[in-house]
Parts: sequence; structure tokens; C-alpha cells
Amino acid sequence: MITLLQVPTDTGSLLTDTANLVKPAVTAAQEELHFIDLLFKGGWVMIPLALLAFLALIIFVERYLTIRKASKTENSLMLQIRQNIQDGRLESAIALCRNSNSPLGRMLEKGLRRIGRPIKDIEAAIENIGKLEVSKLEKNISILGIVAGIAPMLGFVGTIIGVITIFHDVSIKGAIEIGTISGGLYTKMITSATGLIIGIMAYVLYHILNMMVERIILKMETDALEFIDLLEEPGK
Repeated sequence: MITLLQVPTDTGSLLTDTANLVKPAVTAAQEELHFIDLLFKGGWVMIPLALLAFLALIIFVERYLTIRKASKTENSLMLQIRQNIQDGRLESAIALCRNSNSPLGRMLEKGLRRIGRPIKDIEAAIENIGKLEVSKLEKNISILGIVAGIAPMLGFVGTIIGVITIFHDVSIKGAIEIGTISGGLYTKMITSATGLIIGIMAYVLYHILNMMVERIILKMETDALEFIDLLEEPGK
């Protein structure tokens, strides 16, 4: 009888221990980290980081659309200009370049308007317009490079400020609590992670735009050389 009466007591104790083990697991499940919550815990440094991310995105979209439009030149433009020059229709060739509304068209139009002058003068005019058009394409792209450098450093500054705050609180309390340090530290590392992500994205976008501009520059240089060769042909 004594043995039988002890079973419920042991069973109740077992249930109590199981409940105590499950309770922390439930609490941990309720304290899952969410991305949005982490961003809000990053502190005031997240505001300038968000502004940098927004600025980089705006510049990339604007420059991408502009460069994409400039790169959509007709492949037959140089062929049509050659045909018009060979037929003696200089004004038609100029009108064709003007209507193309592209960096290449404006560069060749400048050269066409200099026909009759020495080749060196025509080359200089084309080169000057080419540099001007390239500078227009590269406008504000350097800002992406600045964002790529500033964002990670700003993120590190936020983390350092957070760590200083944590140890300041510890010095006031006079006691080191692992929960306080670790809980505060992981939230302060959010700024570093965010800064690195923004910096990497800005760096990639910066080089994407540069590669697009370089392709346009190569196309402009190739057609400019072809145009000069056309003018140097016998009878021109």
C-alpha cells in the first residue's frame, strides 16, 4: 500500500518538472527575432543609414534610366550618316544626328558642322563634345561610391556608441550582468550589419553604372574613329 501511494507523488513531481522545462521553451519561442523589430532597436543611427540607402536607390534608378536611354542608339545611325555624306546630303546627316537625341548623335553632329575645316579641328570638336557627354552620364554616380564608404563606418560608429552606453550603465550599477551586456550588445550590432549591407549594395550599384557608361564610351570612341576615317577617304 505504501508503494502504491508513492506513485502519484512521483508522477506529480515529474509533471511539475516537465512544465518547468517547457515554460522556458515557450518563452524563447515568443521572443523570436523579427527583422523589422531589430531595425527599430538599432537606435538613432538607423535614421542616417536609412537616408543613405534611400539616396543610393534614387540615384541608381535615375542614372540607370538615363544611361539606358543613352545606350539605345540606333545601330544604323553611322551607316545612314555615311550614306548621306557620300551622297552629299550634309544637312540630312546633321538632321539625322539631331533627331537621334543621343550622346553619339550630338557628338557626330558637332563633327558634321565642322566639315571643311582641318581634320585636327574636327577631331578636337568631337573629343570635347564626347567628354561633355560622358560627364553628363557620370553625374552623381560618384555619390554611390561615397555612400559605399560612409555607410559601414556610420554603422560601426553606432555600435561603438552602443557599447560605450552599455559599459557606462555597468559602471553605474557596479555589477556585471551577462544578460544586460549580451542583450544590449546584440541590438547595437544591428547598426554595423545594416551599414555593411547598405555599403555593399551601393558598391555593387556603383560598379554596375560604371560598366554601363564604359560600354557607351567604347561605342562613342569606335564611331568617332569611323567618322574621322570617313572624312579622310579620298574625295571627302
